[in-house]
Amino acid sequence: MKTPSFFFLAEETTAERTVWPQAAFFHLYQEPNPSLLPQNALSWAMQGPRPVVLSGPSGAGKSTLLKKLLKDYENIFGFSVSHTTRQPRPGEVNGKDYHFVTREEMQKEIDAGEFIEHAEFSGNMYGTSKGAVQAVQAQNQICVLDIDIQGVKNIKRTDLNPIYISVQPPSIDILEKRLRDRKTETEESLLKRLTAARVDLELSKEPGLFDLVIINDDLEKAYSELKELLLEEIKKTQESRKS
Repeated sequence: MKTPSFFFLAEETTAERTVWPQAAFFHLYQEPNPSLLPQNALSWAMQGPRPVVLSGPSGAGKSTLLKKLLKDYENIFGFSVSHTTRQPRPGEVNGKDYHFVTREEMQKEIDAGEFIEHAEFSGNMYGTSKGAVQAVQAQNQICVLDIDIQGVKNIKRTDLNPIYISVQPPSIDILEKRLRDRKTETEESLLKRLTAARVDLELSKEPGLFDLVIINDDLEKAYSELKELLLEEIKKTQESRKS
């Protein structure tokens, strides 16, 4: 989640992010337990422009919509750079694509209450740190977080107060076609993504979970809906830069 004035986190193209738990898949979707959230998470609040939480299955079109937003509003938006314990892939840069850390380093920061949300998939940990969001807000930018359903529910328990948006495909069949067209998935990882997407879409129906649900069957229409919701925050950020 590019630089020099904003951070960019590339969307994962394998069955790793959106993050799904390693051992018990449906355990991810239990209601968050406040006692298990990071220390001070319930009272922690960010300073700066109101963040935006984007959620939805991989292949729903979040990255495409955000590229259009970044093009139209240069330097207004920035992406928090997530942490992960997996190894970098060819071409990935530490601090730009992800903060690549050891499990010990990440667990220590989680225990210290430095993460807003975190999860695990296939033995690798992923998460969003407070520092990553603050780094974007320090640039007087609207921080965008690409978060799964577990993360959305956890953030709801904090004082971050973002705008919550779900980007969804018109159907599972169309999502499957998009993922297959990428040619980045094994059959096993594709099936994991589709299973995860079905649960994700079902849980996203919870009343009040999102401020906006975008069905991305027409890119221009979907972008118009996204821009309309964010326009007020965009204007506030632009005005604050003039003062």
